[in-house]
Amino acid sequence: MTSSPRTVMRIYFHLQEPDEDLYEQLLALLEGITPGVQPHSADWSADVDLTGALRYWDRDAKGLAAVIRLRALALYGVQSSAGIGPSRMIAAMAAALSPPGSVTVVGNSPYDIAAFLRPQRAAALPGIGPATARSLSRYGIYSIGDIADTPLATLQRLVGIAAGRQAHDRSHGRDDRLVVPQAAPRSACAEHRFDTDELDPDQHHQAVLGLVDELGARMRSENSVCCALTLTVRYADRTHTTRTRTLAEPTAHSPALADTGLALFASLGLQRARVRAISVRAERLQPAETATHQLTLDPTDERTRDLEAAIDRARARYGYRVAGPASTYQRAN
Repeated sequence: MTSSPRTVMRIYFHLQEPDEDLYEQLLALLEGITPGVQPHSADWSADVDLTGALRYWDRDAKGLAAVIRLRALALYGVQSSAGIGPSRMIAAMAAALSPPGSVTVVGNSPYDIAAFLRPQRAAALPGIGPATARSLSRYGIYSIGDIADTPLATLQRLVGIAAGRQAHDRSHGRDDRLVVPQAAPRSACAEHRFDTDELDPDQHHQAVLGLVDELGARMRSENSVCCALTLTVRYADRTHTTRTRTLAEPTAHSPALADTGLALFASLGLQRARVRAISVRAERLQPAETATHQLTLDPTDERTRDLEAAIDRARARYGYRVAGPASTYQRAN
């Protein structure tokens, strides 16, 4: 008896604003279809293994995706988009090409996989960043098809042994990663909505700094730390951009969070962007006692942490707005 070919869906839920409780309900909706659900809370998406569910629900992949999307919209008022393919990689790439309200399906035959992958630019292949794509372009490698046609040994000379092997395998559609069912990791989110669409970069920076300070204070009050930050910027045309960065060490220290938050914002390279809202999410929360802090001989760091603790005590007594760490806000200058 031959096993059914793998069928994986990456679904994005287009929430109007960050809402962890709503995301949990949407994950439960998915788990009512199949137990194979791996959440990605950084961008409100999830990988879903539909392989066994297709026979159970007696539908093809596109039909089952339509059922899921209809339920999300009817029950929770949430629009979604999805990509479906024979692997997590192809499903994610197909989802990235799907506008809200649509589904892109890639078949599991070698022809379907090649037809989907080969025309795309090299930078669209997971693991090929902008710098690597520029390096490859100097050798006439512009598309995923070009990568697939380049001998493995040549790729490894250009980008390294491990990266070359990965690019070679992925350009041919090979991705053996499984969908690993798990609960959504704990996170905390703060959002700032501008009264009018904001063009001023200084206001953008101040918003980011205020958000990370709020999150830091909240985590410290709960004796927790985060392992990563996710920044989402929403624009006047209702589109958005999301970036995530892992922290050097788990922390709830506002200046450290500020450094990462501003670096994430700078990585967007925005020029005269009309920003409607900015949100920052503290990812993968864990108890503070489980984290380690790299000791430093810099007395400024110790003084800053002492000041932070004093401010937290004042806020606990008089309210959050009573004080704030000046060093955090001066980073915007």
